[in-house]
Amino acid sequence: MKINRIKINSYGKLKEKEIDLKQGINIVYGKNEAGKSTLLRFIINSLYGISKTKKGKEYSDYERFLPWSGEDFSGRIEYELDNGNKYEVLRDFKKKNPKIFNENKEDISKDFNIDKTKGSEFFYEQTKVDEELFLSTLVVSQQEVKLDNKEQSMLVQKIANLVGTGEDNVSYKKALSRINKRQLDEIGTSKSREKPINVLGRKIEKLEQEKEELAKYQDFKYEIEENKNNLKEKIEKLETENNLLKEIKSLNEKEKIEKEKINIQENIKSENNYKINNLKQKLEEMKIDNNDILSIELDDVKTNKEIEKERKTLNKRLIILSILVILINVIQFIFIKNIALNCTIFLTIPAVLVYYFLLKNKLNKKIEKKEIEKSKKQELLDSVNLEINNLNQQIEILENNNIELENNLKDLRNNYNLKINLEKEKIKNKYLNKIENFELNEIINIENVEFKLRNKQDELNSTNIELHKLELDQKNIEPKIDNLSKIEEELATSKEEMLGLEENNLSFELAKQVLENAYNNMKNSVTPKFTQELSKNISSITNGKYNNIRFNDEEGLIVEIENGDYIPASKLSVGTIDQLYLSLRLSMVEDLSKETMPIILDETFAYFDDERLENVLKYINDKFEAHQIILLTCTKREKNILDKNIISYNNCEL
Repeated sequence: MKINRIKINSYGKLKEKEIDLKQGINIVYGKNEAGKSTLLRFIINSLYGISKTKKGKEYSDYERFLPWSGEDFSGRIEYELDNGNKYEVLRDFKKKNPKIFNENKEDISKDFNIDKTKGSEFFYEQTKVDEELFLSTLVVSQQEVKLDNKEQSMLVQKIANLVGTGEDNVSYKKALSRINKRQLDEIGTSKSREKPINVLGRKIEKLEQEKEELAKYQDFKYEIEENKNNLKEKIEKLETENNLLKEIKSLNEKEKIEKEKINIQENIKSENNYKINNLKQKLEEMKIDNNDILSIELDDVKTNKEIEKERKTLNKRLIILSILVILINVIQFIFIKNIALNCTIFLTIPAVLVYYFLLKNKLNKKIEKKEIEKSKKQELLDSVNLEINNLNQQIEILENNNIELENNLKDLRNNYNLKINLEKEKIKNKYLNKIENFELNEIINIENVEFKLRNKQDELNSTNIELHKLELDQKNIEPKIDNLSKIEEELATSKEEMLGLEENNLSFELAKQVLENAYNNMKNSVTPKFTQELSKNISSITNGKYNNIRFNDEEGLIVEIENGDYIPASKLSVGTIDQLYLSLRLSMVEDLSKETMPIILDETFAYFDDERLENVLKYINDKFEAHQIILLTCTKREKNILDKNIISYNNCEL
């Protein structure tokens, strides 16, 4: 399988980017932060889909690579399987599933299984390589092959784990030790004292003894229950009779109330008649006492005419005097021509005006006095009329009330007997099936209901006291009975726990047996193949310096040095261990899939010196000629070494 072409519309910092890849070695060059790791994630997400979950990281791939400026979050990848079939995958990363086309551009997306969580599983169905396996074997980054001295022993252990168990994070000895420790901590043995199985065994024995001691209280409980039930039935009957008596008492009280309502209405009517007579008498007396006021006639028109006549007479006098004064002044001015006399006569004009205003003021006072007298008479008359009207209204209201009261009294008298008899019938029907018929009639028609009610209440109280005594007895033994139930429940739970411990113990034993069988099978079949392949790889990478690698239970991974002696792999240099781990990862590539899967190396050789880099590039070119190799790098070293050794490659730049 090989990737032919990559087209990125927008993914992270990469936009409108096209890359053509070839069979063999492909160098994708880009400076730091140019987007090489982004390109790697684009390939992975195009084949397996993009995750929106963080998986322990600060951001998910979806959040990390989603373009900020709103471009299409999409791209296309074209690849070819070993059988020659070509495919084109179009990914809109905002959608869960891609569009998949064959080489005839036919949409074959529905030909593949759709997982609810992961989406289309087309690439897994074609290669049988899932995303986790792809990343752990076919993709190698610089962080996975470069370790400092502190991490050296950890990497050696990972290599030993890979050789011994096929998983770099699984150690047989540690796994077996953990199982034994967990078995001891979670279960225990017959020789241990304070482990779960020992503690639980002692607990079950103690519970069995307590159960036997408390079982005798069970029969006493049944006897109390029977007596309680009998008393409850008696109390129920007494309460029914008591409630019936209360309802009869209530009915009698209602009957009294209804009678009282009639008496109240009749008393109110009598009081109203008495008030009406008093008010009528008071009205007559008022009319007699205020007869002179009521007979007064206020002739407003006559008064107004007299005032108007006086006002006109005054005005006429003013006009006549004014004309006379003006005429005199004109005559003396024309004929006499005496200045002193002229002034004297001229001064008569103001005198006339003063005389006019004095007369007018006198007239206004007279009018004001008449208005005041008129107002007082009117107020007095209004007051008398108002009081007469009030008395008439009170009489009318009381007479209307009496009419309404008479109607109410008729209704009350008519409904009284019917209502009481109807209530008695309802009570009888209510208790018909609860009390014997003769007792029911006797209680309904009883005369002294108060006495009967007190006797019934006393009987009910004494029965309740008797029941309470039984409940106290029951309460005293209930803790023991409850404790018995708890003990039985706890005993059953403890036995289930014991059964669970025994089953878990069997599971631990089975797990140890399966682990041992798998480990022995690995040592006998897979481990020799691993060590043989690993020996060939490390020999090629180190120019024959190390040719033989072995694995045993005592020392783990050991390496044959030039003098033929074996030393633990942990004593090798950090650089050699890096090469060892890389060669082991590459040695697993052939067994992943029937397809010749591409190998992606992301800045894998950043910490290799030139000699080691040249050796590993030669090794990769010779060993994995059938595979597509994609080298992501920020240096020209790989290109220079390939040119130096006349190794062909496809050069791409970001």
